[in-house]
Amino acid sequence: MGHGSGGAMSHELVAQRLLRRLSNEALEPLDDAAVLPLSGRVAFTTDSYVVSPLIFPGGDIGRLAVCGTVNDLAMMGAQAASLSLALIIEEGLPFTTLDQVVSSIQAACKEAGVHIVTGDTKVVNRGKADGLFITTSGVGVVPDTVRVSGHNCRPGDRVLISGTLAEHGVAVMSAREGLSFSTTTRSDCAPLNGLVRAMVDECASALRCMRDPTRGGVASTLNELASQSGVSVTIDEDALPVRPEVRSACEMLGLDPLYVANEGKLIAVVEPEAADRLLTTMRSHPLGREAAVIGEVAHGTPGRVTMRTHLGPSRLIAMLAGELLPRIC
Repeated sequence: MGHGSGGAMSHELVAQRLLRRLSNEALEPLDDAAVLPLSGRVAFTTDSYVVSPLIFPGGDIGRLAVCGTVNDLAMMGAQAASLSLALIIEEGLPFTTLDQVVSSIQAACKEAGVHIVTGDTKVVNRGKADGLFITTSGVGVVPDTVRVSGHNCRPGDRVLISGTLAEHGVAVMSAREGLSFSTTTRSDCAPLNGLVRAMVDECASALRCMRDPTRGGVASTLNELASQSGVSVTIDEDALPVRPEVRSACEMLGLDPLYVANEGKLIAVVEPEAADRLLTTMRSHPLGREAAVIGEVAHGTPGRVTMRTHLGPSRLIAMLAGELLPRIC
């Protein structure tokens, strides 16, 4: 608890465990706020991360926090400029765990091309924080050519996804429950700002909306968009990209891949005339190689999402009603 006192031990914690890895020109002054040279249309987002376990195949809570905030900005067409980082550390968390998480934050920031410019650290009593909680906020600049929103979907628009579904949720669940499969599923956690930049450069005006289908998965995200835009959405079961090992794990666990969280995928609703061009652009990027058109926006009951099954009939895809995977992101 001494590391949360605000005294010498707190300064040592920040200097030795955080600044040694995360220091940069904006952070080094350690003033009460960072001063940023931003201009134009600024996007701002914030999120908290409470995943359990803290470390899982393909990532950890640190990588998750950076990628999640970078991706939230990217879904508005913004390139992340700066992030804040707040750590709530439970008394007794091993330094080796904290060091691994901070190293992941450092690596994810480098991968995304972004800096931590301000932050906070608190230590709470044992049993009060499940090891480590992280809150990140981010700012970025939105190009004038980009006007994306969940209210923009129109009948005839195509629904694209950047890759395979459900890997993050299955990876976390497997690590949490100690499950072993013949093939280890790794989280898809990744910063999507590079992929979004390529899509914006190719055809910014054709992008109606972008979302990352995290908690609640693809199904809940599509329900949100259908409700916001007052349209219906139809997807094709045979078009959904799901790895065989992930599909098998979901079947064994009683999960529907449509409702399982993703952390390195995006859904894009685009004008029909530009769908093929944007699909080609996505597939040319490392994080979009398995991109696919999975459906379209349609006239019909506002807010309704349906899926054409591989057997022929359609079924309703409802919003996730309750908790599927606790502490997943």
